[in-house]
Amino acid sequence: MDASTDKEPEVQEQVYNSLCYMGESAPADVLESCDSYLRQHEKLSYMHRTVILRAMETIVKDNLHTLSKQTAKMVILLASNEMTKSKDLVFDWQQAASRVLVAVGRNFINSVMEELLIKFQPGVLPHFFIMQTLANLSVANVFGMVPFLNSILGTMLPMLGMAKQDHMKAVFCVALQHFSESIQEYLANLDKAPDPTVRKDTFSTEIFNAYDVLFNNWLQNRESKVRLAVVEALGPMSHLLPNEKLEEHLPRLIPGIISLYKKNVESFFVTKSLCQILESSVCNDSRSLETQMDSILGALHSQVSCVRFIPG
Repeated sequence: MDASTDKEPEVQEQVYNSLCYMGESAPADVLESCDSYLRQHEKLSYMHRTVILRAMETIVKDNLHTLSKQTAKMVILLASNEMTKSKDLVFDWQQAASRVLVAVGRNFINSVMEELLIKFQPGVLPHFFIMQTLANLSVANVFGMVPFLNSILGTMLPMLGMAKQDHMKAVFCVALQHFSESIQEYLANLDKAPDPTVRKDTFSTEIFNAYDVLFNNWLQNRESKVRLAVVEALGPMSHLLPNEKLEEHLPRLIPGIISLYKKNVESFFVTKSLCQILESSVCNDSRSLETQMDSILGALHSQVSCVRFIPG
């Protein structure tokens, strides 16, 4: 681990590989050593902390079902502290810590959520990577996370109005996208779900309130990354809107999405979102869809006409 401070990327990579190799034989011991080393070397650079956290993630992934709850809690606490120690975004380092939490959360979801919810309190804008981790956890462990989502959405909705910085708006959109995707997967597999009584309307009100903010406010954001994040979220969210609200908003929603073809938003993601909204509309037996067919087909024809096919 001392060698992780070497300036040469090749040496750092070898340190990572060596830690992973030792972790195959003694995962708990290596994880405990990593935990101890990072705690004792507070001034270790972000780059070198990242090397050790990457190794911890791999060891956790490879030994997830043999880790004790005690070792898991040790790793969770360390990764949580590493992830939120700095209020500034140090992406590689904090992302590495977040990935450790997601890896542990595949098998110890309650312990991970217990730690994250301490740092996800009503009325306080959370750290960027708290939201990123919750979003990724919802995809990594659908059955474990969906039971938490109603409470998380209730806490999160008032925070949308507090988000002034573009990167926070974007990460809230990512969270809403992944939450919606995980809820859909849960509902599609109720026969395997821990709670088969969960229904779409469990989440519909919260998702609609979030949709209202994203579509009416954030979709007009000057930053293209925010608009893209909104577009990617609206597609999955449309499947969870109350049926009557979806029908009511389609005359504005579909033209609003189509108009993005003319703006600086990647066409692929606009089309993907439009496709998901159309699927939701068809499943809802929408009556207003027919009146928009000309504009939809016209927009799609323009997109097809722009595609250049490369011979096989």
